[in-house]
This record gives sequence, C-alpha cells and structure tokens, in this order.
Amino acid sequence: MDTTKPFLQKILKKAASNVKHIVLPEGDDPRMIAAAQIATEMKLAKITMLGNADKITSALKAAGANLKEIKVIDPVKSEKLQAYAEQFFNLRKSKGITEDQALATVKDVMYFGNMMLKGGDCDGLVSGAVHSTPDTVRPALQIVKAAPGLKTVSSMFFMSKGEQTLLFSDCGLNEYPTPEQLVDIVLSTVKTGFQFDFQPRVAVLSYSTKGSAVSEKTKMMAGVALSAREKLDQIYGVGKVPVDGELQFDAAYVPAIAAKKAPGSPVEGKANVFIFPDLGAGNLAYKITERLGGYDAYGPILQGLSKPVNDLSRGCSADDIVATIAITSIQAM
Repeated sequence: MDTTKPFLQKILKKAASNVKHIVLPEGDDPRMIAAAQIATEMKLAKITMLGNADKITSALKAAGANLKEIKVIDPVKSEKLQAYAEQFFNLRKSKGITEDQALATVKDVMYFGNMMLKGGDCDGLVSGAVHSTPDTVRPALQIVKAAPGLKTVSSMFFMSKGEQTLLFSDCGLNEYPTPEQLVDIVLSTVKTGFQFDFQPRVAVLSYSTKGSAVSEKTKMMAGVALSAREKLDQIYGVGKVPVDGELQFDAAYVPAIAAKKAPGSPVEGKANVFIFPDLGAGNLAYKITERLGGYDAYGPILQGLSKPVNDLSRGCSADDIVATIAITSIQAM
C-alpha cells in the first residue's frame, strides 16, 4: 500500500484515531484475509470476518495474522442466529416472509452481517469483492435502511491527485435519478464531504450553464440546485454550503470561465463536489478523470444509509479493501 498519497494518509490517520468495528462478510476471500491482516496491524479497525470459521482461521494463521485481534464468526453456528432471525422476520413479515424463510436468509453472510450492523454489534460493513452490487446493497436496504430524512441511497467517488480531492456523485447506483433523488444525492454528498473534513462547494452539472441551453433536463438541474440550496441553508445555515446549477463543468471548476459564464455564482468556479444528472454521465466522468487525468478513484462509497455499508469492485485489491475499511470507519464516527 502506497501510504505516501495525501488522501490515503488522511483517511488512515483519521480511522486510526477513533477505531471502529468493521465486519467483512466475505471472510474466506484471500484479499479479505490480507486486508484484515493489514488493517489490524495498522490499528485502523477492529475486524470481524464471517464464513467458515475453520477455513478462515487457517488462512489467517497461514498469513501470519494476529488471531487474537481478528474475530471469526460462522453465522450458521452463531449464538446470535436465532435472535437475528426473529428480528429479520419482524422487519420483513409485512412482505410475506415466513419465520423459516427468515432463518434461512439470515444464515447468509450478507444478511447476517447487516443484522450485526442493525443491532449495533458492529459499526460498519464492507463487501463486494465476491458479491455483486445488488447482493451487497439489497440486504442493506432491507435491514439498515435509508438515513432519517432521506429516501435515496446513492454512491460517490473520492477522486484524488496530489493534494486535491474532488467528490463525484452519483457514479455507481441510480441510473436516472428524479429531481427529488438528486436533491437527496446532494445532501448525502455534502454530509460525506463534512465527514471527511472537506468544505463542500457544490456544482449541479449539466450541458448548459444558467440557461445557455434550454430543455426539460437543464431546467430540472437548475431546479435541483435551487431545492438543494434551500435545504442546505436550513441544515447548515444560510450560505454555509455554496451550491449552484445548472453549470457546465468548466463553469464549475475554472474561476475565469465561471466569471464569464456564471457571474455571481456562489461556487465561483471552485467546486469540489460535482453532482451528475444521471449514472451514465457520472460513471463516464469518473473513469475519464481516473484514466486520462491520472486521479486515484476511491469508491464507490455508499451514502444515505442509516449506518455505513460499502460496496467494493469485484476486481478490487487488498489495498482497496483496506482503504474502504478506513472510509467506512470514518462514516461510522
């Protein structure tokens, strides 16, 4: 792990300053084994791994991990299984689930891990090295659920290069967000910014700046910016979080262009939070920024849940998992 990168240094230091308990449901994946060892050695988090206890313990031992510092739970054999099954049944009985189905479901590591989180038996969950995004997100939506005041769970990326870090959202979850969902995405991304010690300056992006092109979509993004500004003013105080839109990227990012295209914009061409109109735009933007711009992409980071759950790429490395453990720990603070 290259710990010389400023953003990585920042999140590792902050996670270690207030150690949280993170559960890794995919405990038998070799990358999870390596990540658990690294995170424990760096004192970033208290780690619990789920799965076949004998197999995981053997792998940890072979890797030289400190077995006293890492807890391993086999959901099928856990003393908490029955209680979690009853709790899950109560959560989902209105959807027609039976008690037997609830018990069978909670034996799955993903559901067991989310029940741990729901019940306060851990502070956050990291998965996705093996499971797909739907298999990671679905249990979280059913059990942990959206944070109070929000209806939308979204995702964001930290895009980091040198001393600069930008926040891109939504780049991984909501394909065609409604105006209401976009406002939720703004609120969640601003909260994420504050959690990671950024002063958010929000640009609601479009292919138009302040009516330079007129369509239903550009008017929608202008409306999102206005609604988000009103809500942010209520939450943080008037003008405490600059937000503007609709803005083209150059008017959001380059002060000289902002002065020409959007004079008087509260963002002043200094945005560090970028809200995209749809998943296609956000996903393309982060990959172009990463591959052509040379930025490191940390994410997708889930936001808008009542407790932190994060979804990895199935192509992730052990170092990626460690970074996500640190990010999840900070979200849990």
